[in-house]
Amino acid sequence: MQAPICIYPATPADAGIISRIIERSIRVGCALEHRNDPQLVSRWIARQSADVISARLADPHCYLNIALLQDKPVGVGMATASGNIGFCHVQPEWFRRGAGRALLTDLEGWLRMHGVPQVSIASTRTGAAFYRHLGYCEAASPASEQGLHCVALHKPLPVPG
Repeated sequence: MQAPICIYPATPADAGIISRIIERSIRVGCALEHRNDPQLVSRWIARQSADVISARLADPHCYLNIALLQDKPVGVGMATASGNIGFCHVQPEWFRRGAGRALLTDLEGWLRMHGVPQVSIASTRTGAAFYRHLGYCEAASPASEQGLHCVALHKPLPVPG
């Protein structure tokens, strides 16, 4: 039987662990996207440094969460009040155990509570299948963002009545 996944809202004290989870997810889990190009990896990781994460944690329009599995932080996610999923990263050795789904469910719940009718994300090509599986649809043609190929996806969110 699989251990339960615990999702909790991130705090300022979590900035370092969030940044490290994202970095490992990018370096290992997203290798097909960046093709081990050191400049591309560096630019991608720099956008998720502990300082950048700290600023997002201080922003009341951002919500960051952390997934724990077997009492270990295994994944992180972020949504903005404008309805955008900024990221959803799970450490590669914890893929396909439900952490990503749990993170997204929590992020979507936060967005619903803020009256957001639709969520969007710019996904990597490899991540797009995960989001499609959870009900996301392509919103536009694939594009390129800072050397990475992105797939724009969206999903309607029924707002609680």
